[in-house]
Parts: sequence; C-alpha cells; structure tokens
Amino acid sequence: MYDVIVIGARCAGSPAAMLFARQGYRVLLLEKARFPQDTLSSHYIHQPGVALLDRWGLLDELRNAGCRPINHQSYEALGVRLEGFSLPVDGHRTTYAPRRFVLDPILARGAVAAGVEFRESCTVNDLLYEGDRVAGVRYTTPGGGEATERARLVVGADGMRSLVARKVGAPKVIEHARMTCTYYSYWDKVPAHFELYERPGRWIALAPTNDGLTLIMTYFPQSEFSDVRTDVESHYLDAVRTTAPELYERMSDGERVEQMYGTGAQENYFRKAHGPGWVLLGDAVHHKDSITARGITDAFLQAQSLTEEIGEQLHDDIALTKALRRYENGLQDTSYSFYQGALNAAELKPERHTEMVRKLVGNQDLTDRYFSTVSGAYSFDDFYSNELLTVLDQG
Repeated sequence: MYDVIVIGARCAGSPAAMLFARQGYRVLLLEKARFPQDTLSSHYIHQPGVALLDRWGLLDELRNAGCRPINHQSYEALGVRLEGFSLPVDGHRTTYAPRRFVLDPILARGAVAAGVEFRESCTVNDLLYEGDRVAGVRYTTPGGGEATERARLVVGADGMRSLVARKVGAPKVIEHARMTCTYYSYWDKVPAHFELYERPGRWIALAPTNDGLTLIMTYFPQSEFSDVRTDVESHYLDAVRTTAPELYERMSDGERVEQMYGTGAQENYFRKAHGPGWVLLGDAVHHKDSITARGITDAFLQAQSLTEEIGEQLHDDIALTKALRRYENGLQDTSYSFYQGALNAAELKPERHTEMVRKLVGNQDLTDRYFSTVSGAYSFDDFYSNELLTVLDQG
C-alpha cells in the first residue's frame, strides 16, 4: 500500500513524486516509456521553472548535461524588432531549452533520490475503486504480466490523453478549438538565442539546446494542417524563408541533423482537476497551444502547488478535499492569463498588436517587462496597468 501513486514520470509526474517523497510519503511512480526517450516538446523552461529546478536541487545537473544557457530574447514582426530578456525570478534570469531525453531522466533521478519507487515500461490499464473512491491502479509490467497497486491518492500526470481523466470521467470545464499546428527539427551550425518571428499566418521560434544544436520550430494555422503534413519540409522551409529571411540564410550555412517532428493536436482546455482518490496534473489537467512554450514551466509549478497544498494532510479526508479544491482553484487563477495569452498568440495575427509593440522599441525596461509577461516574471495585469498604458501612449 502506497500513500501516492503517480502515473507518468515526465515534467509533472517526476517532480510531484519527488516532492511527495520529500514530505515523507511512500510513493510509486509508473512510466510507460523507458528512459531516456524523446517526446514532442517546445523544450523551453521559463524563469519560474528554472528557479524551481534550483530550489529542488536539480539545476546543476541540467547545466552539466550540456544544455546551453540562454540570456537574450528577440521578437520580430511586420518590421518591428524587440530585443531584451525577461526579468529574473528568485535570482534566476538565465533560461534553458533542454532535450527531453536529457531533462526527463534528470527529473526521474531526482524522484528516486528522494525515495520514490520508480518503475519504467509499465502501462497503466485501469483504476481500482473502493466504492466511488479511486484506490489504486492495474498495469502491465515490463514482462507482460498484470499487476495491481493501491494508494491513498492516484495522481494522473499522464498527458493530454490521460487514462486517469478518461476513467474517472473528468470533464473539460474550459475548452477552445485547436488553433495551430507545428513542425520542428534540430540544426547544427546555426547560432541562435531565444528568437521569435511572426507574420500573418506564420510563427517561427528557435532556441539553443543540447549538443550544440538549435531547435527551430514553425507554426501554421490549424486550417492548413492537412496541406502542411503532406509536404512538411517544403512548408517548413518556406515558412522560415518568408517570415525570417535572415534566419533562412543562417540555416543555409547549417545542416538539419534530425527528422521533422510535429503535431496538429494543439489542444486548449482545463479539465476538472480532482475527485475522490484522484487528481490530475500537467497536460492531463490543462493544456494550451505550445506557441508560448509554457508546458514544462507550468508542469513544474503545478507539481509544487499540489504538494504544498496537501502537505501533511493526505490521510485526513476533509483536509485533503479542501487541499485539492485549493489546488484546482489556484490552477485556474494562476494559469488562465497564460492560457488566454497563448490563444491570442495562436491567432497568428501580429497586426493586432504591432502598434503597441512598436511603442516599446527603445524602452528597454518596458521591453523586458513585456517579455516577462509570458515567462511569468511579471503579471499581465501589472504590465497593462494605467501607469504603463500612459507611458505607451506617450511613446
């Protein structure tokens, strides 16, 4: 009998398991993959996520894994260019964009070091119940056998297609249509910082990652997905050529070293977050278009929030219910502005904000605060306060 079973050992599950174990709970972490294994990702970790890695004692391992530091950001659209960087969070301004086959094992090792029992290549097939309460899991072992384990709390950190969400019937309480599709790959000999380029109907993002490579991502309207997927490389290169010609020239001097990766499944939703004996975490509870690269950072923040809210109250029914309710309320309170920001960016209509962005040019303080609204280092409300609007109007 475990205190907590966590399903999914990536950016939400491993940190949650680690933090529960550090609170003294007996934790089982189940993962269907065998690490290291890659997965679709926008890679980027914003400043709040970096600060949490440091707080958890895992940042040095990430740095030592060959992931290049990022200290500069630019955004260019319709003849306007901003350069700067987000404000720091807890003293951390440098960011990283690690490959997932590097990051995820670091997180899992952190969980194991905290005392978590980690089982890879285990596919959860069903939930166990005691009355109407989730009480455990049934899963397939690496050898193909079937096993069951029980716990006080089952955490579904098992992604957009969460089995836990499906089995408990967790409804989507907020949902919007898919807006973009994305394709990306990795390039050698293409120097880069954290760069964003936009024109109507196109968005390009790039960042340095591990092994001296550069991640280059392209975004298209969801309505073009069926066409783009039939000739991905041609659409990918044309998007860069027509949106960021200077980058296209840099790429001409470099080399694509991996296949194209991509997806049209850019879902946008919040699910009901908890019920008797279960709670959802990461993409299982909330997903938004990857265009703002908030996924990893949000997963970290959710893991920290969930474990802090529960604290020592796991075995107190009333206190646990209240803690899970606080977690759910906090999830929407803290994430909705980022959710709406992603939806706005995913419209791929830079003309709607070009004039405001143009007024930031030459004002480094406001530029950095503007970038900070996406990172989470500065709130949207504060940025669009009366004082800042006055400065912009005067610009």
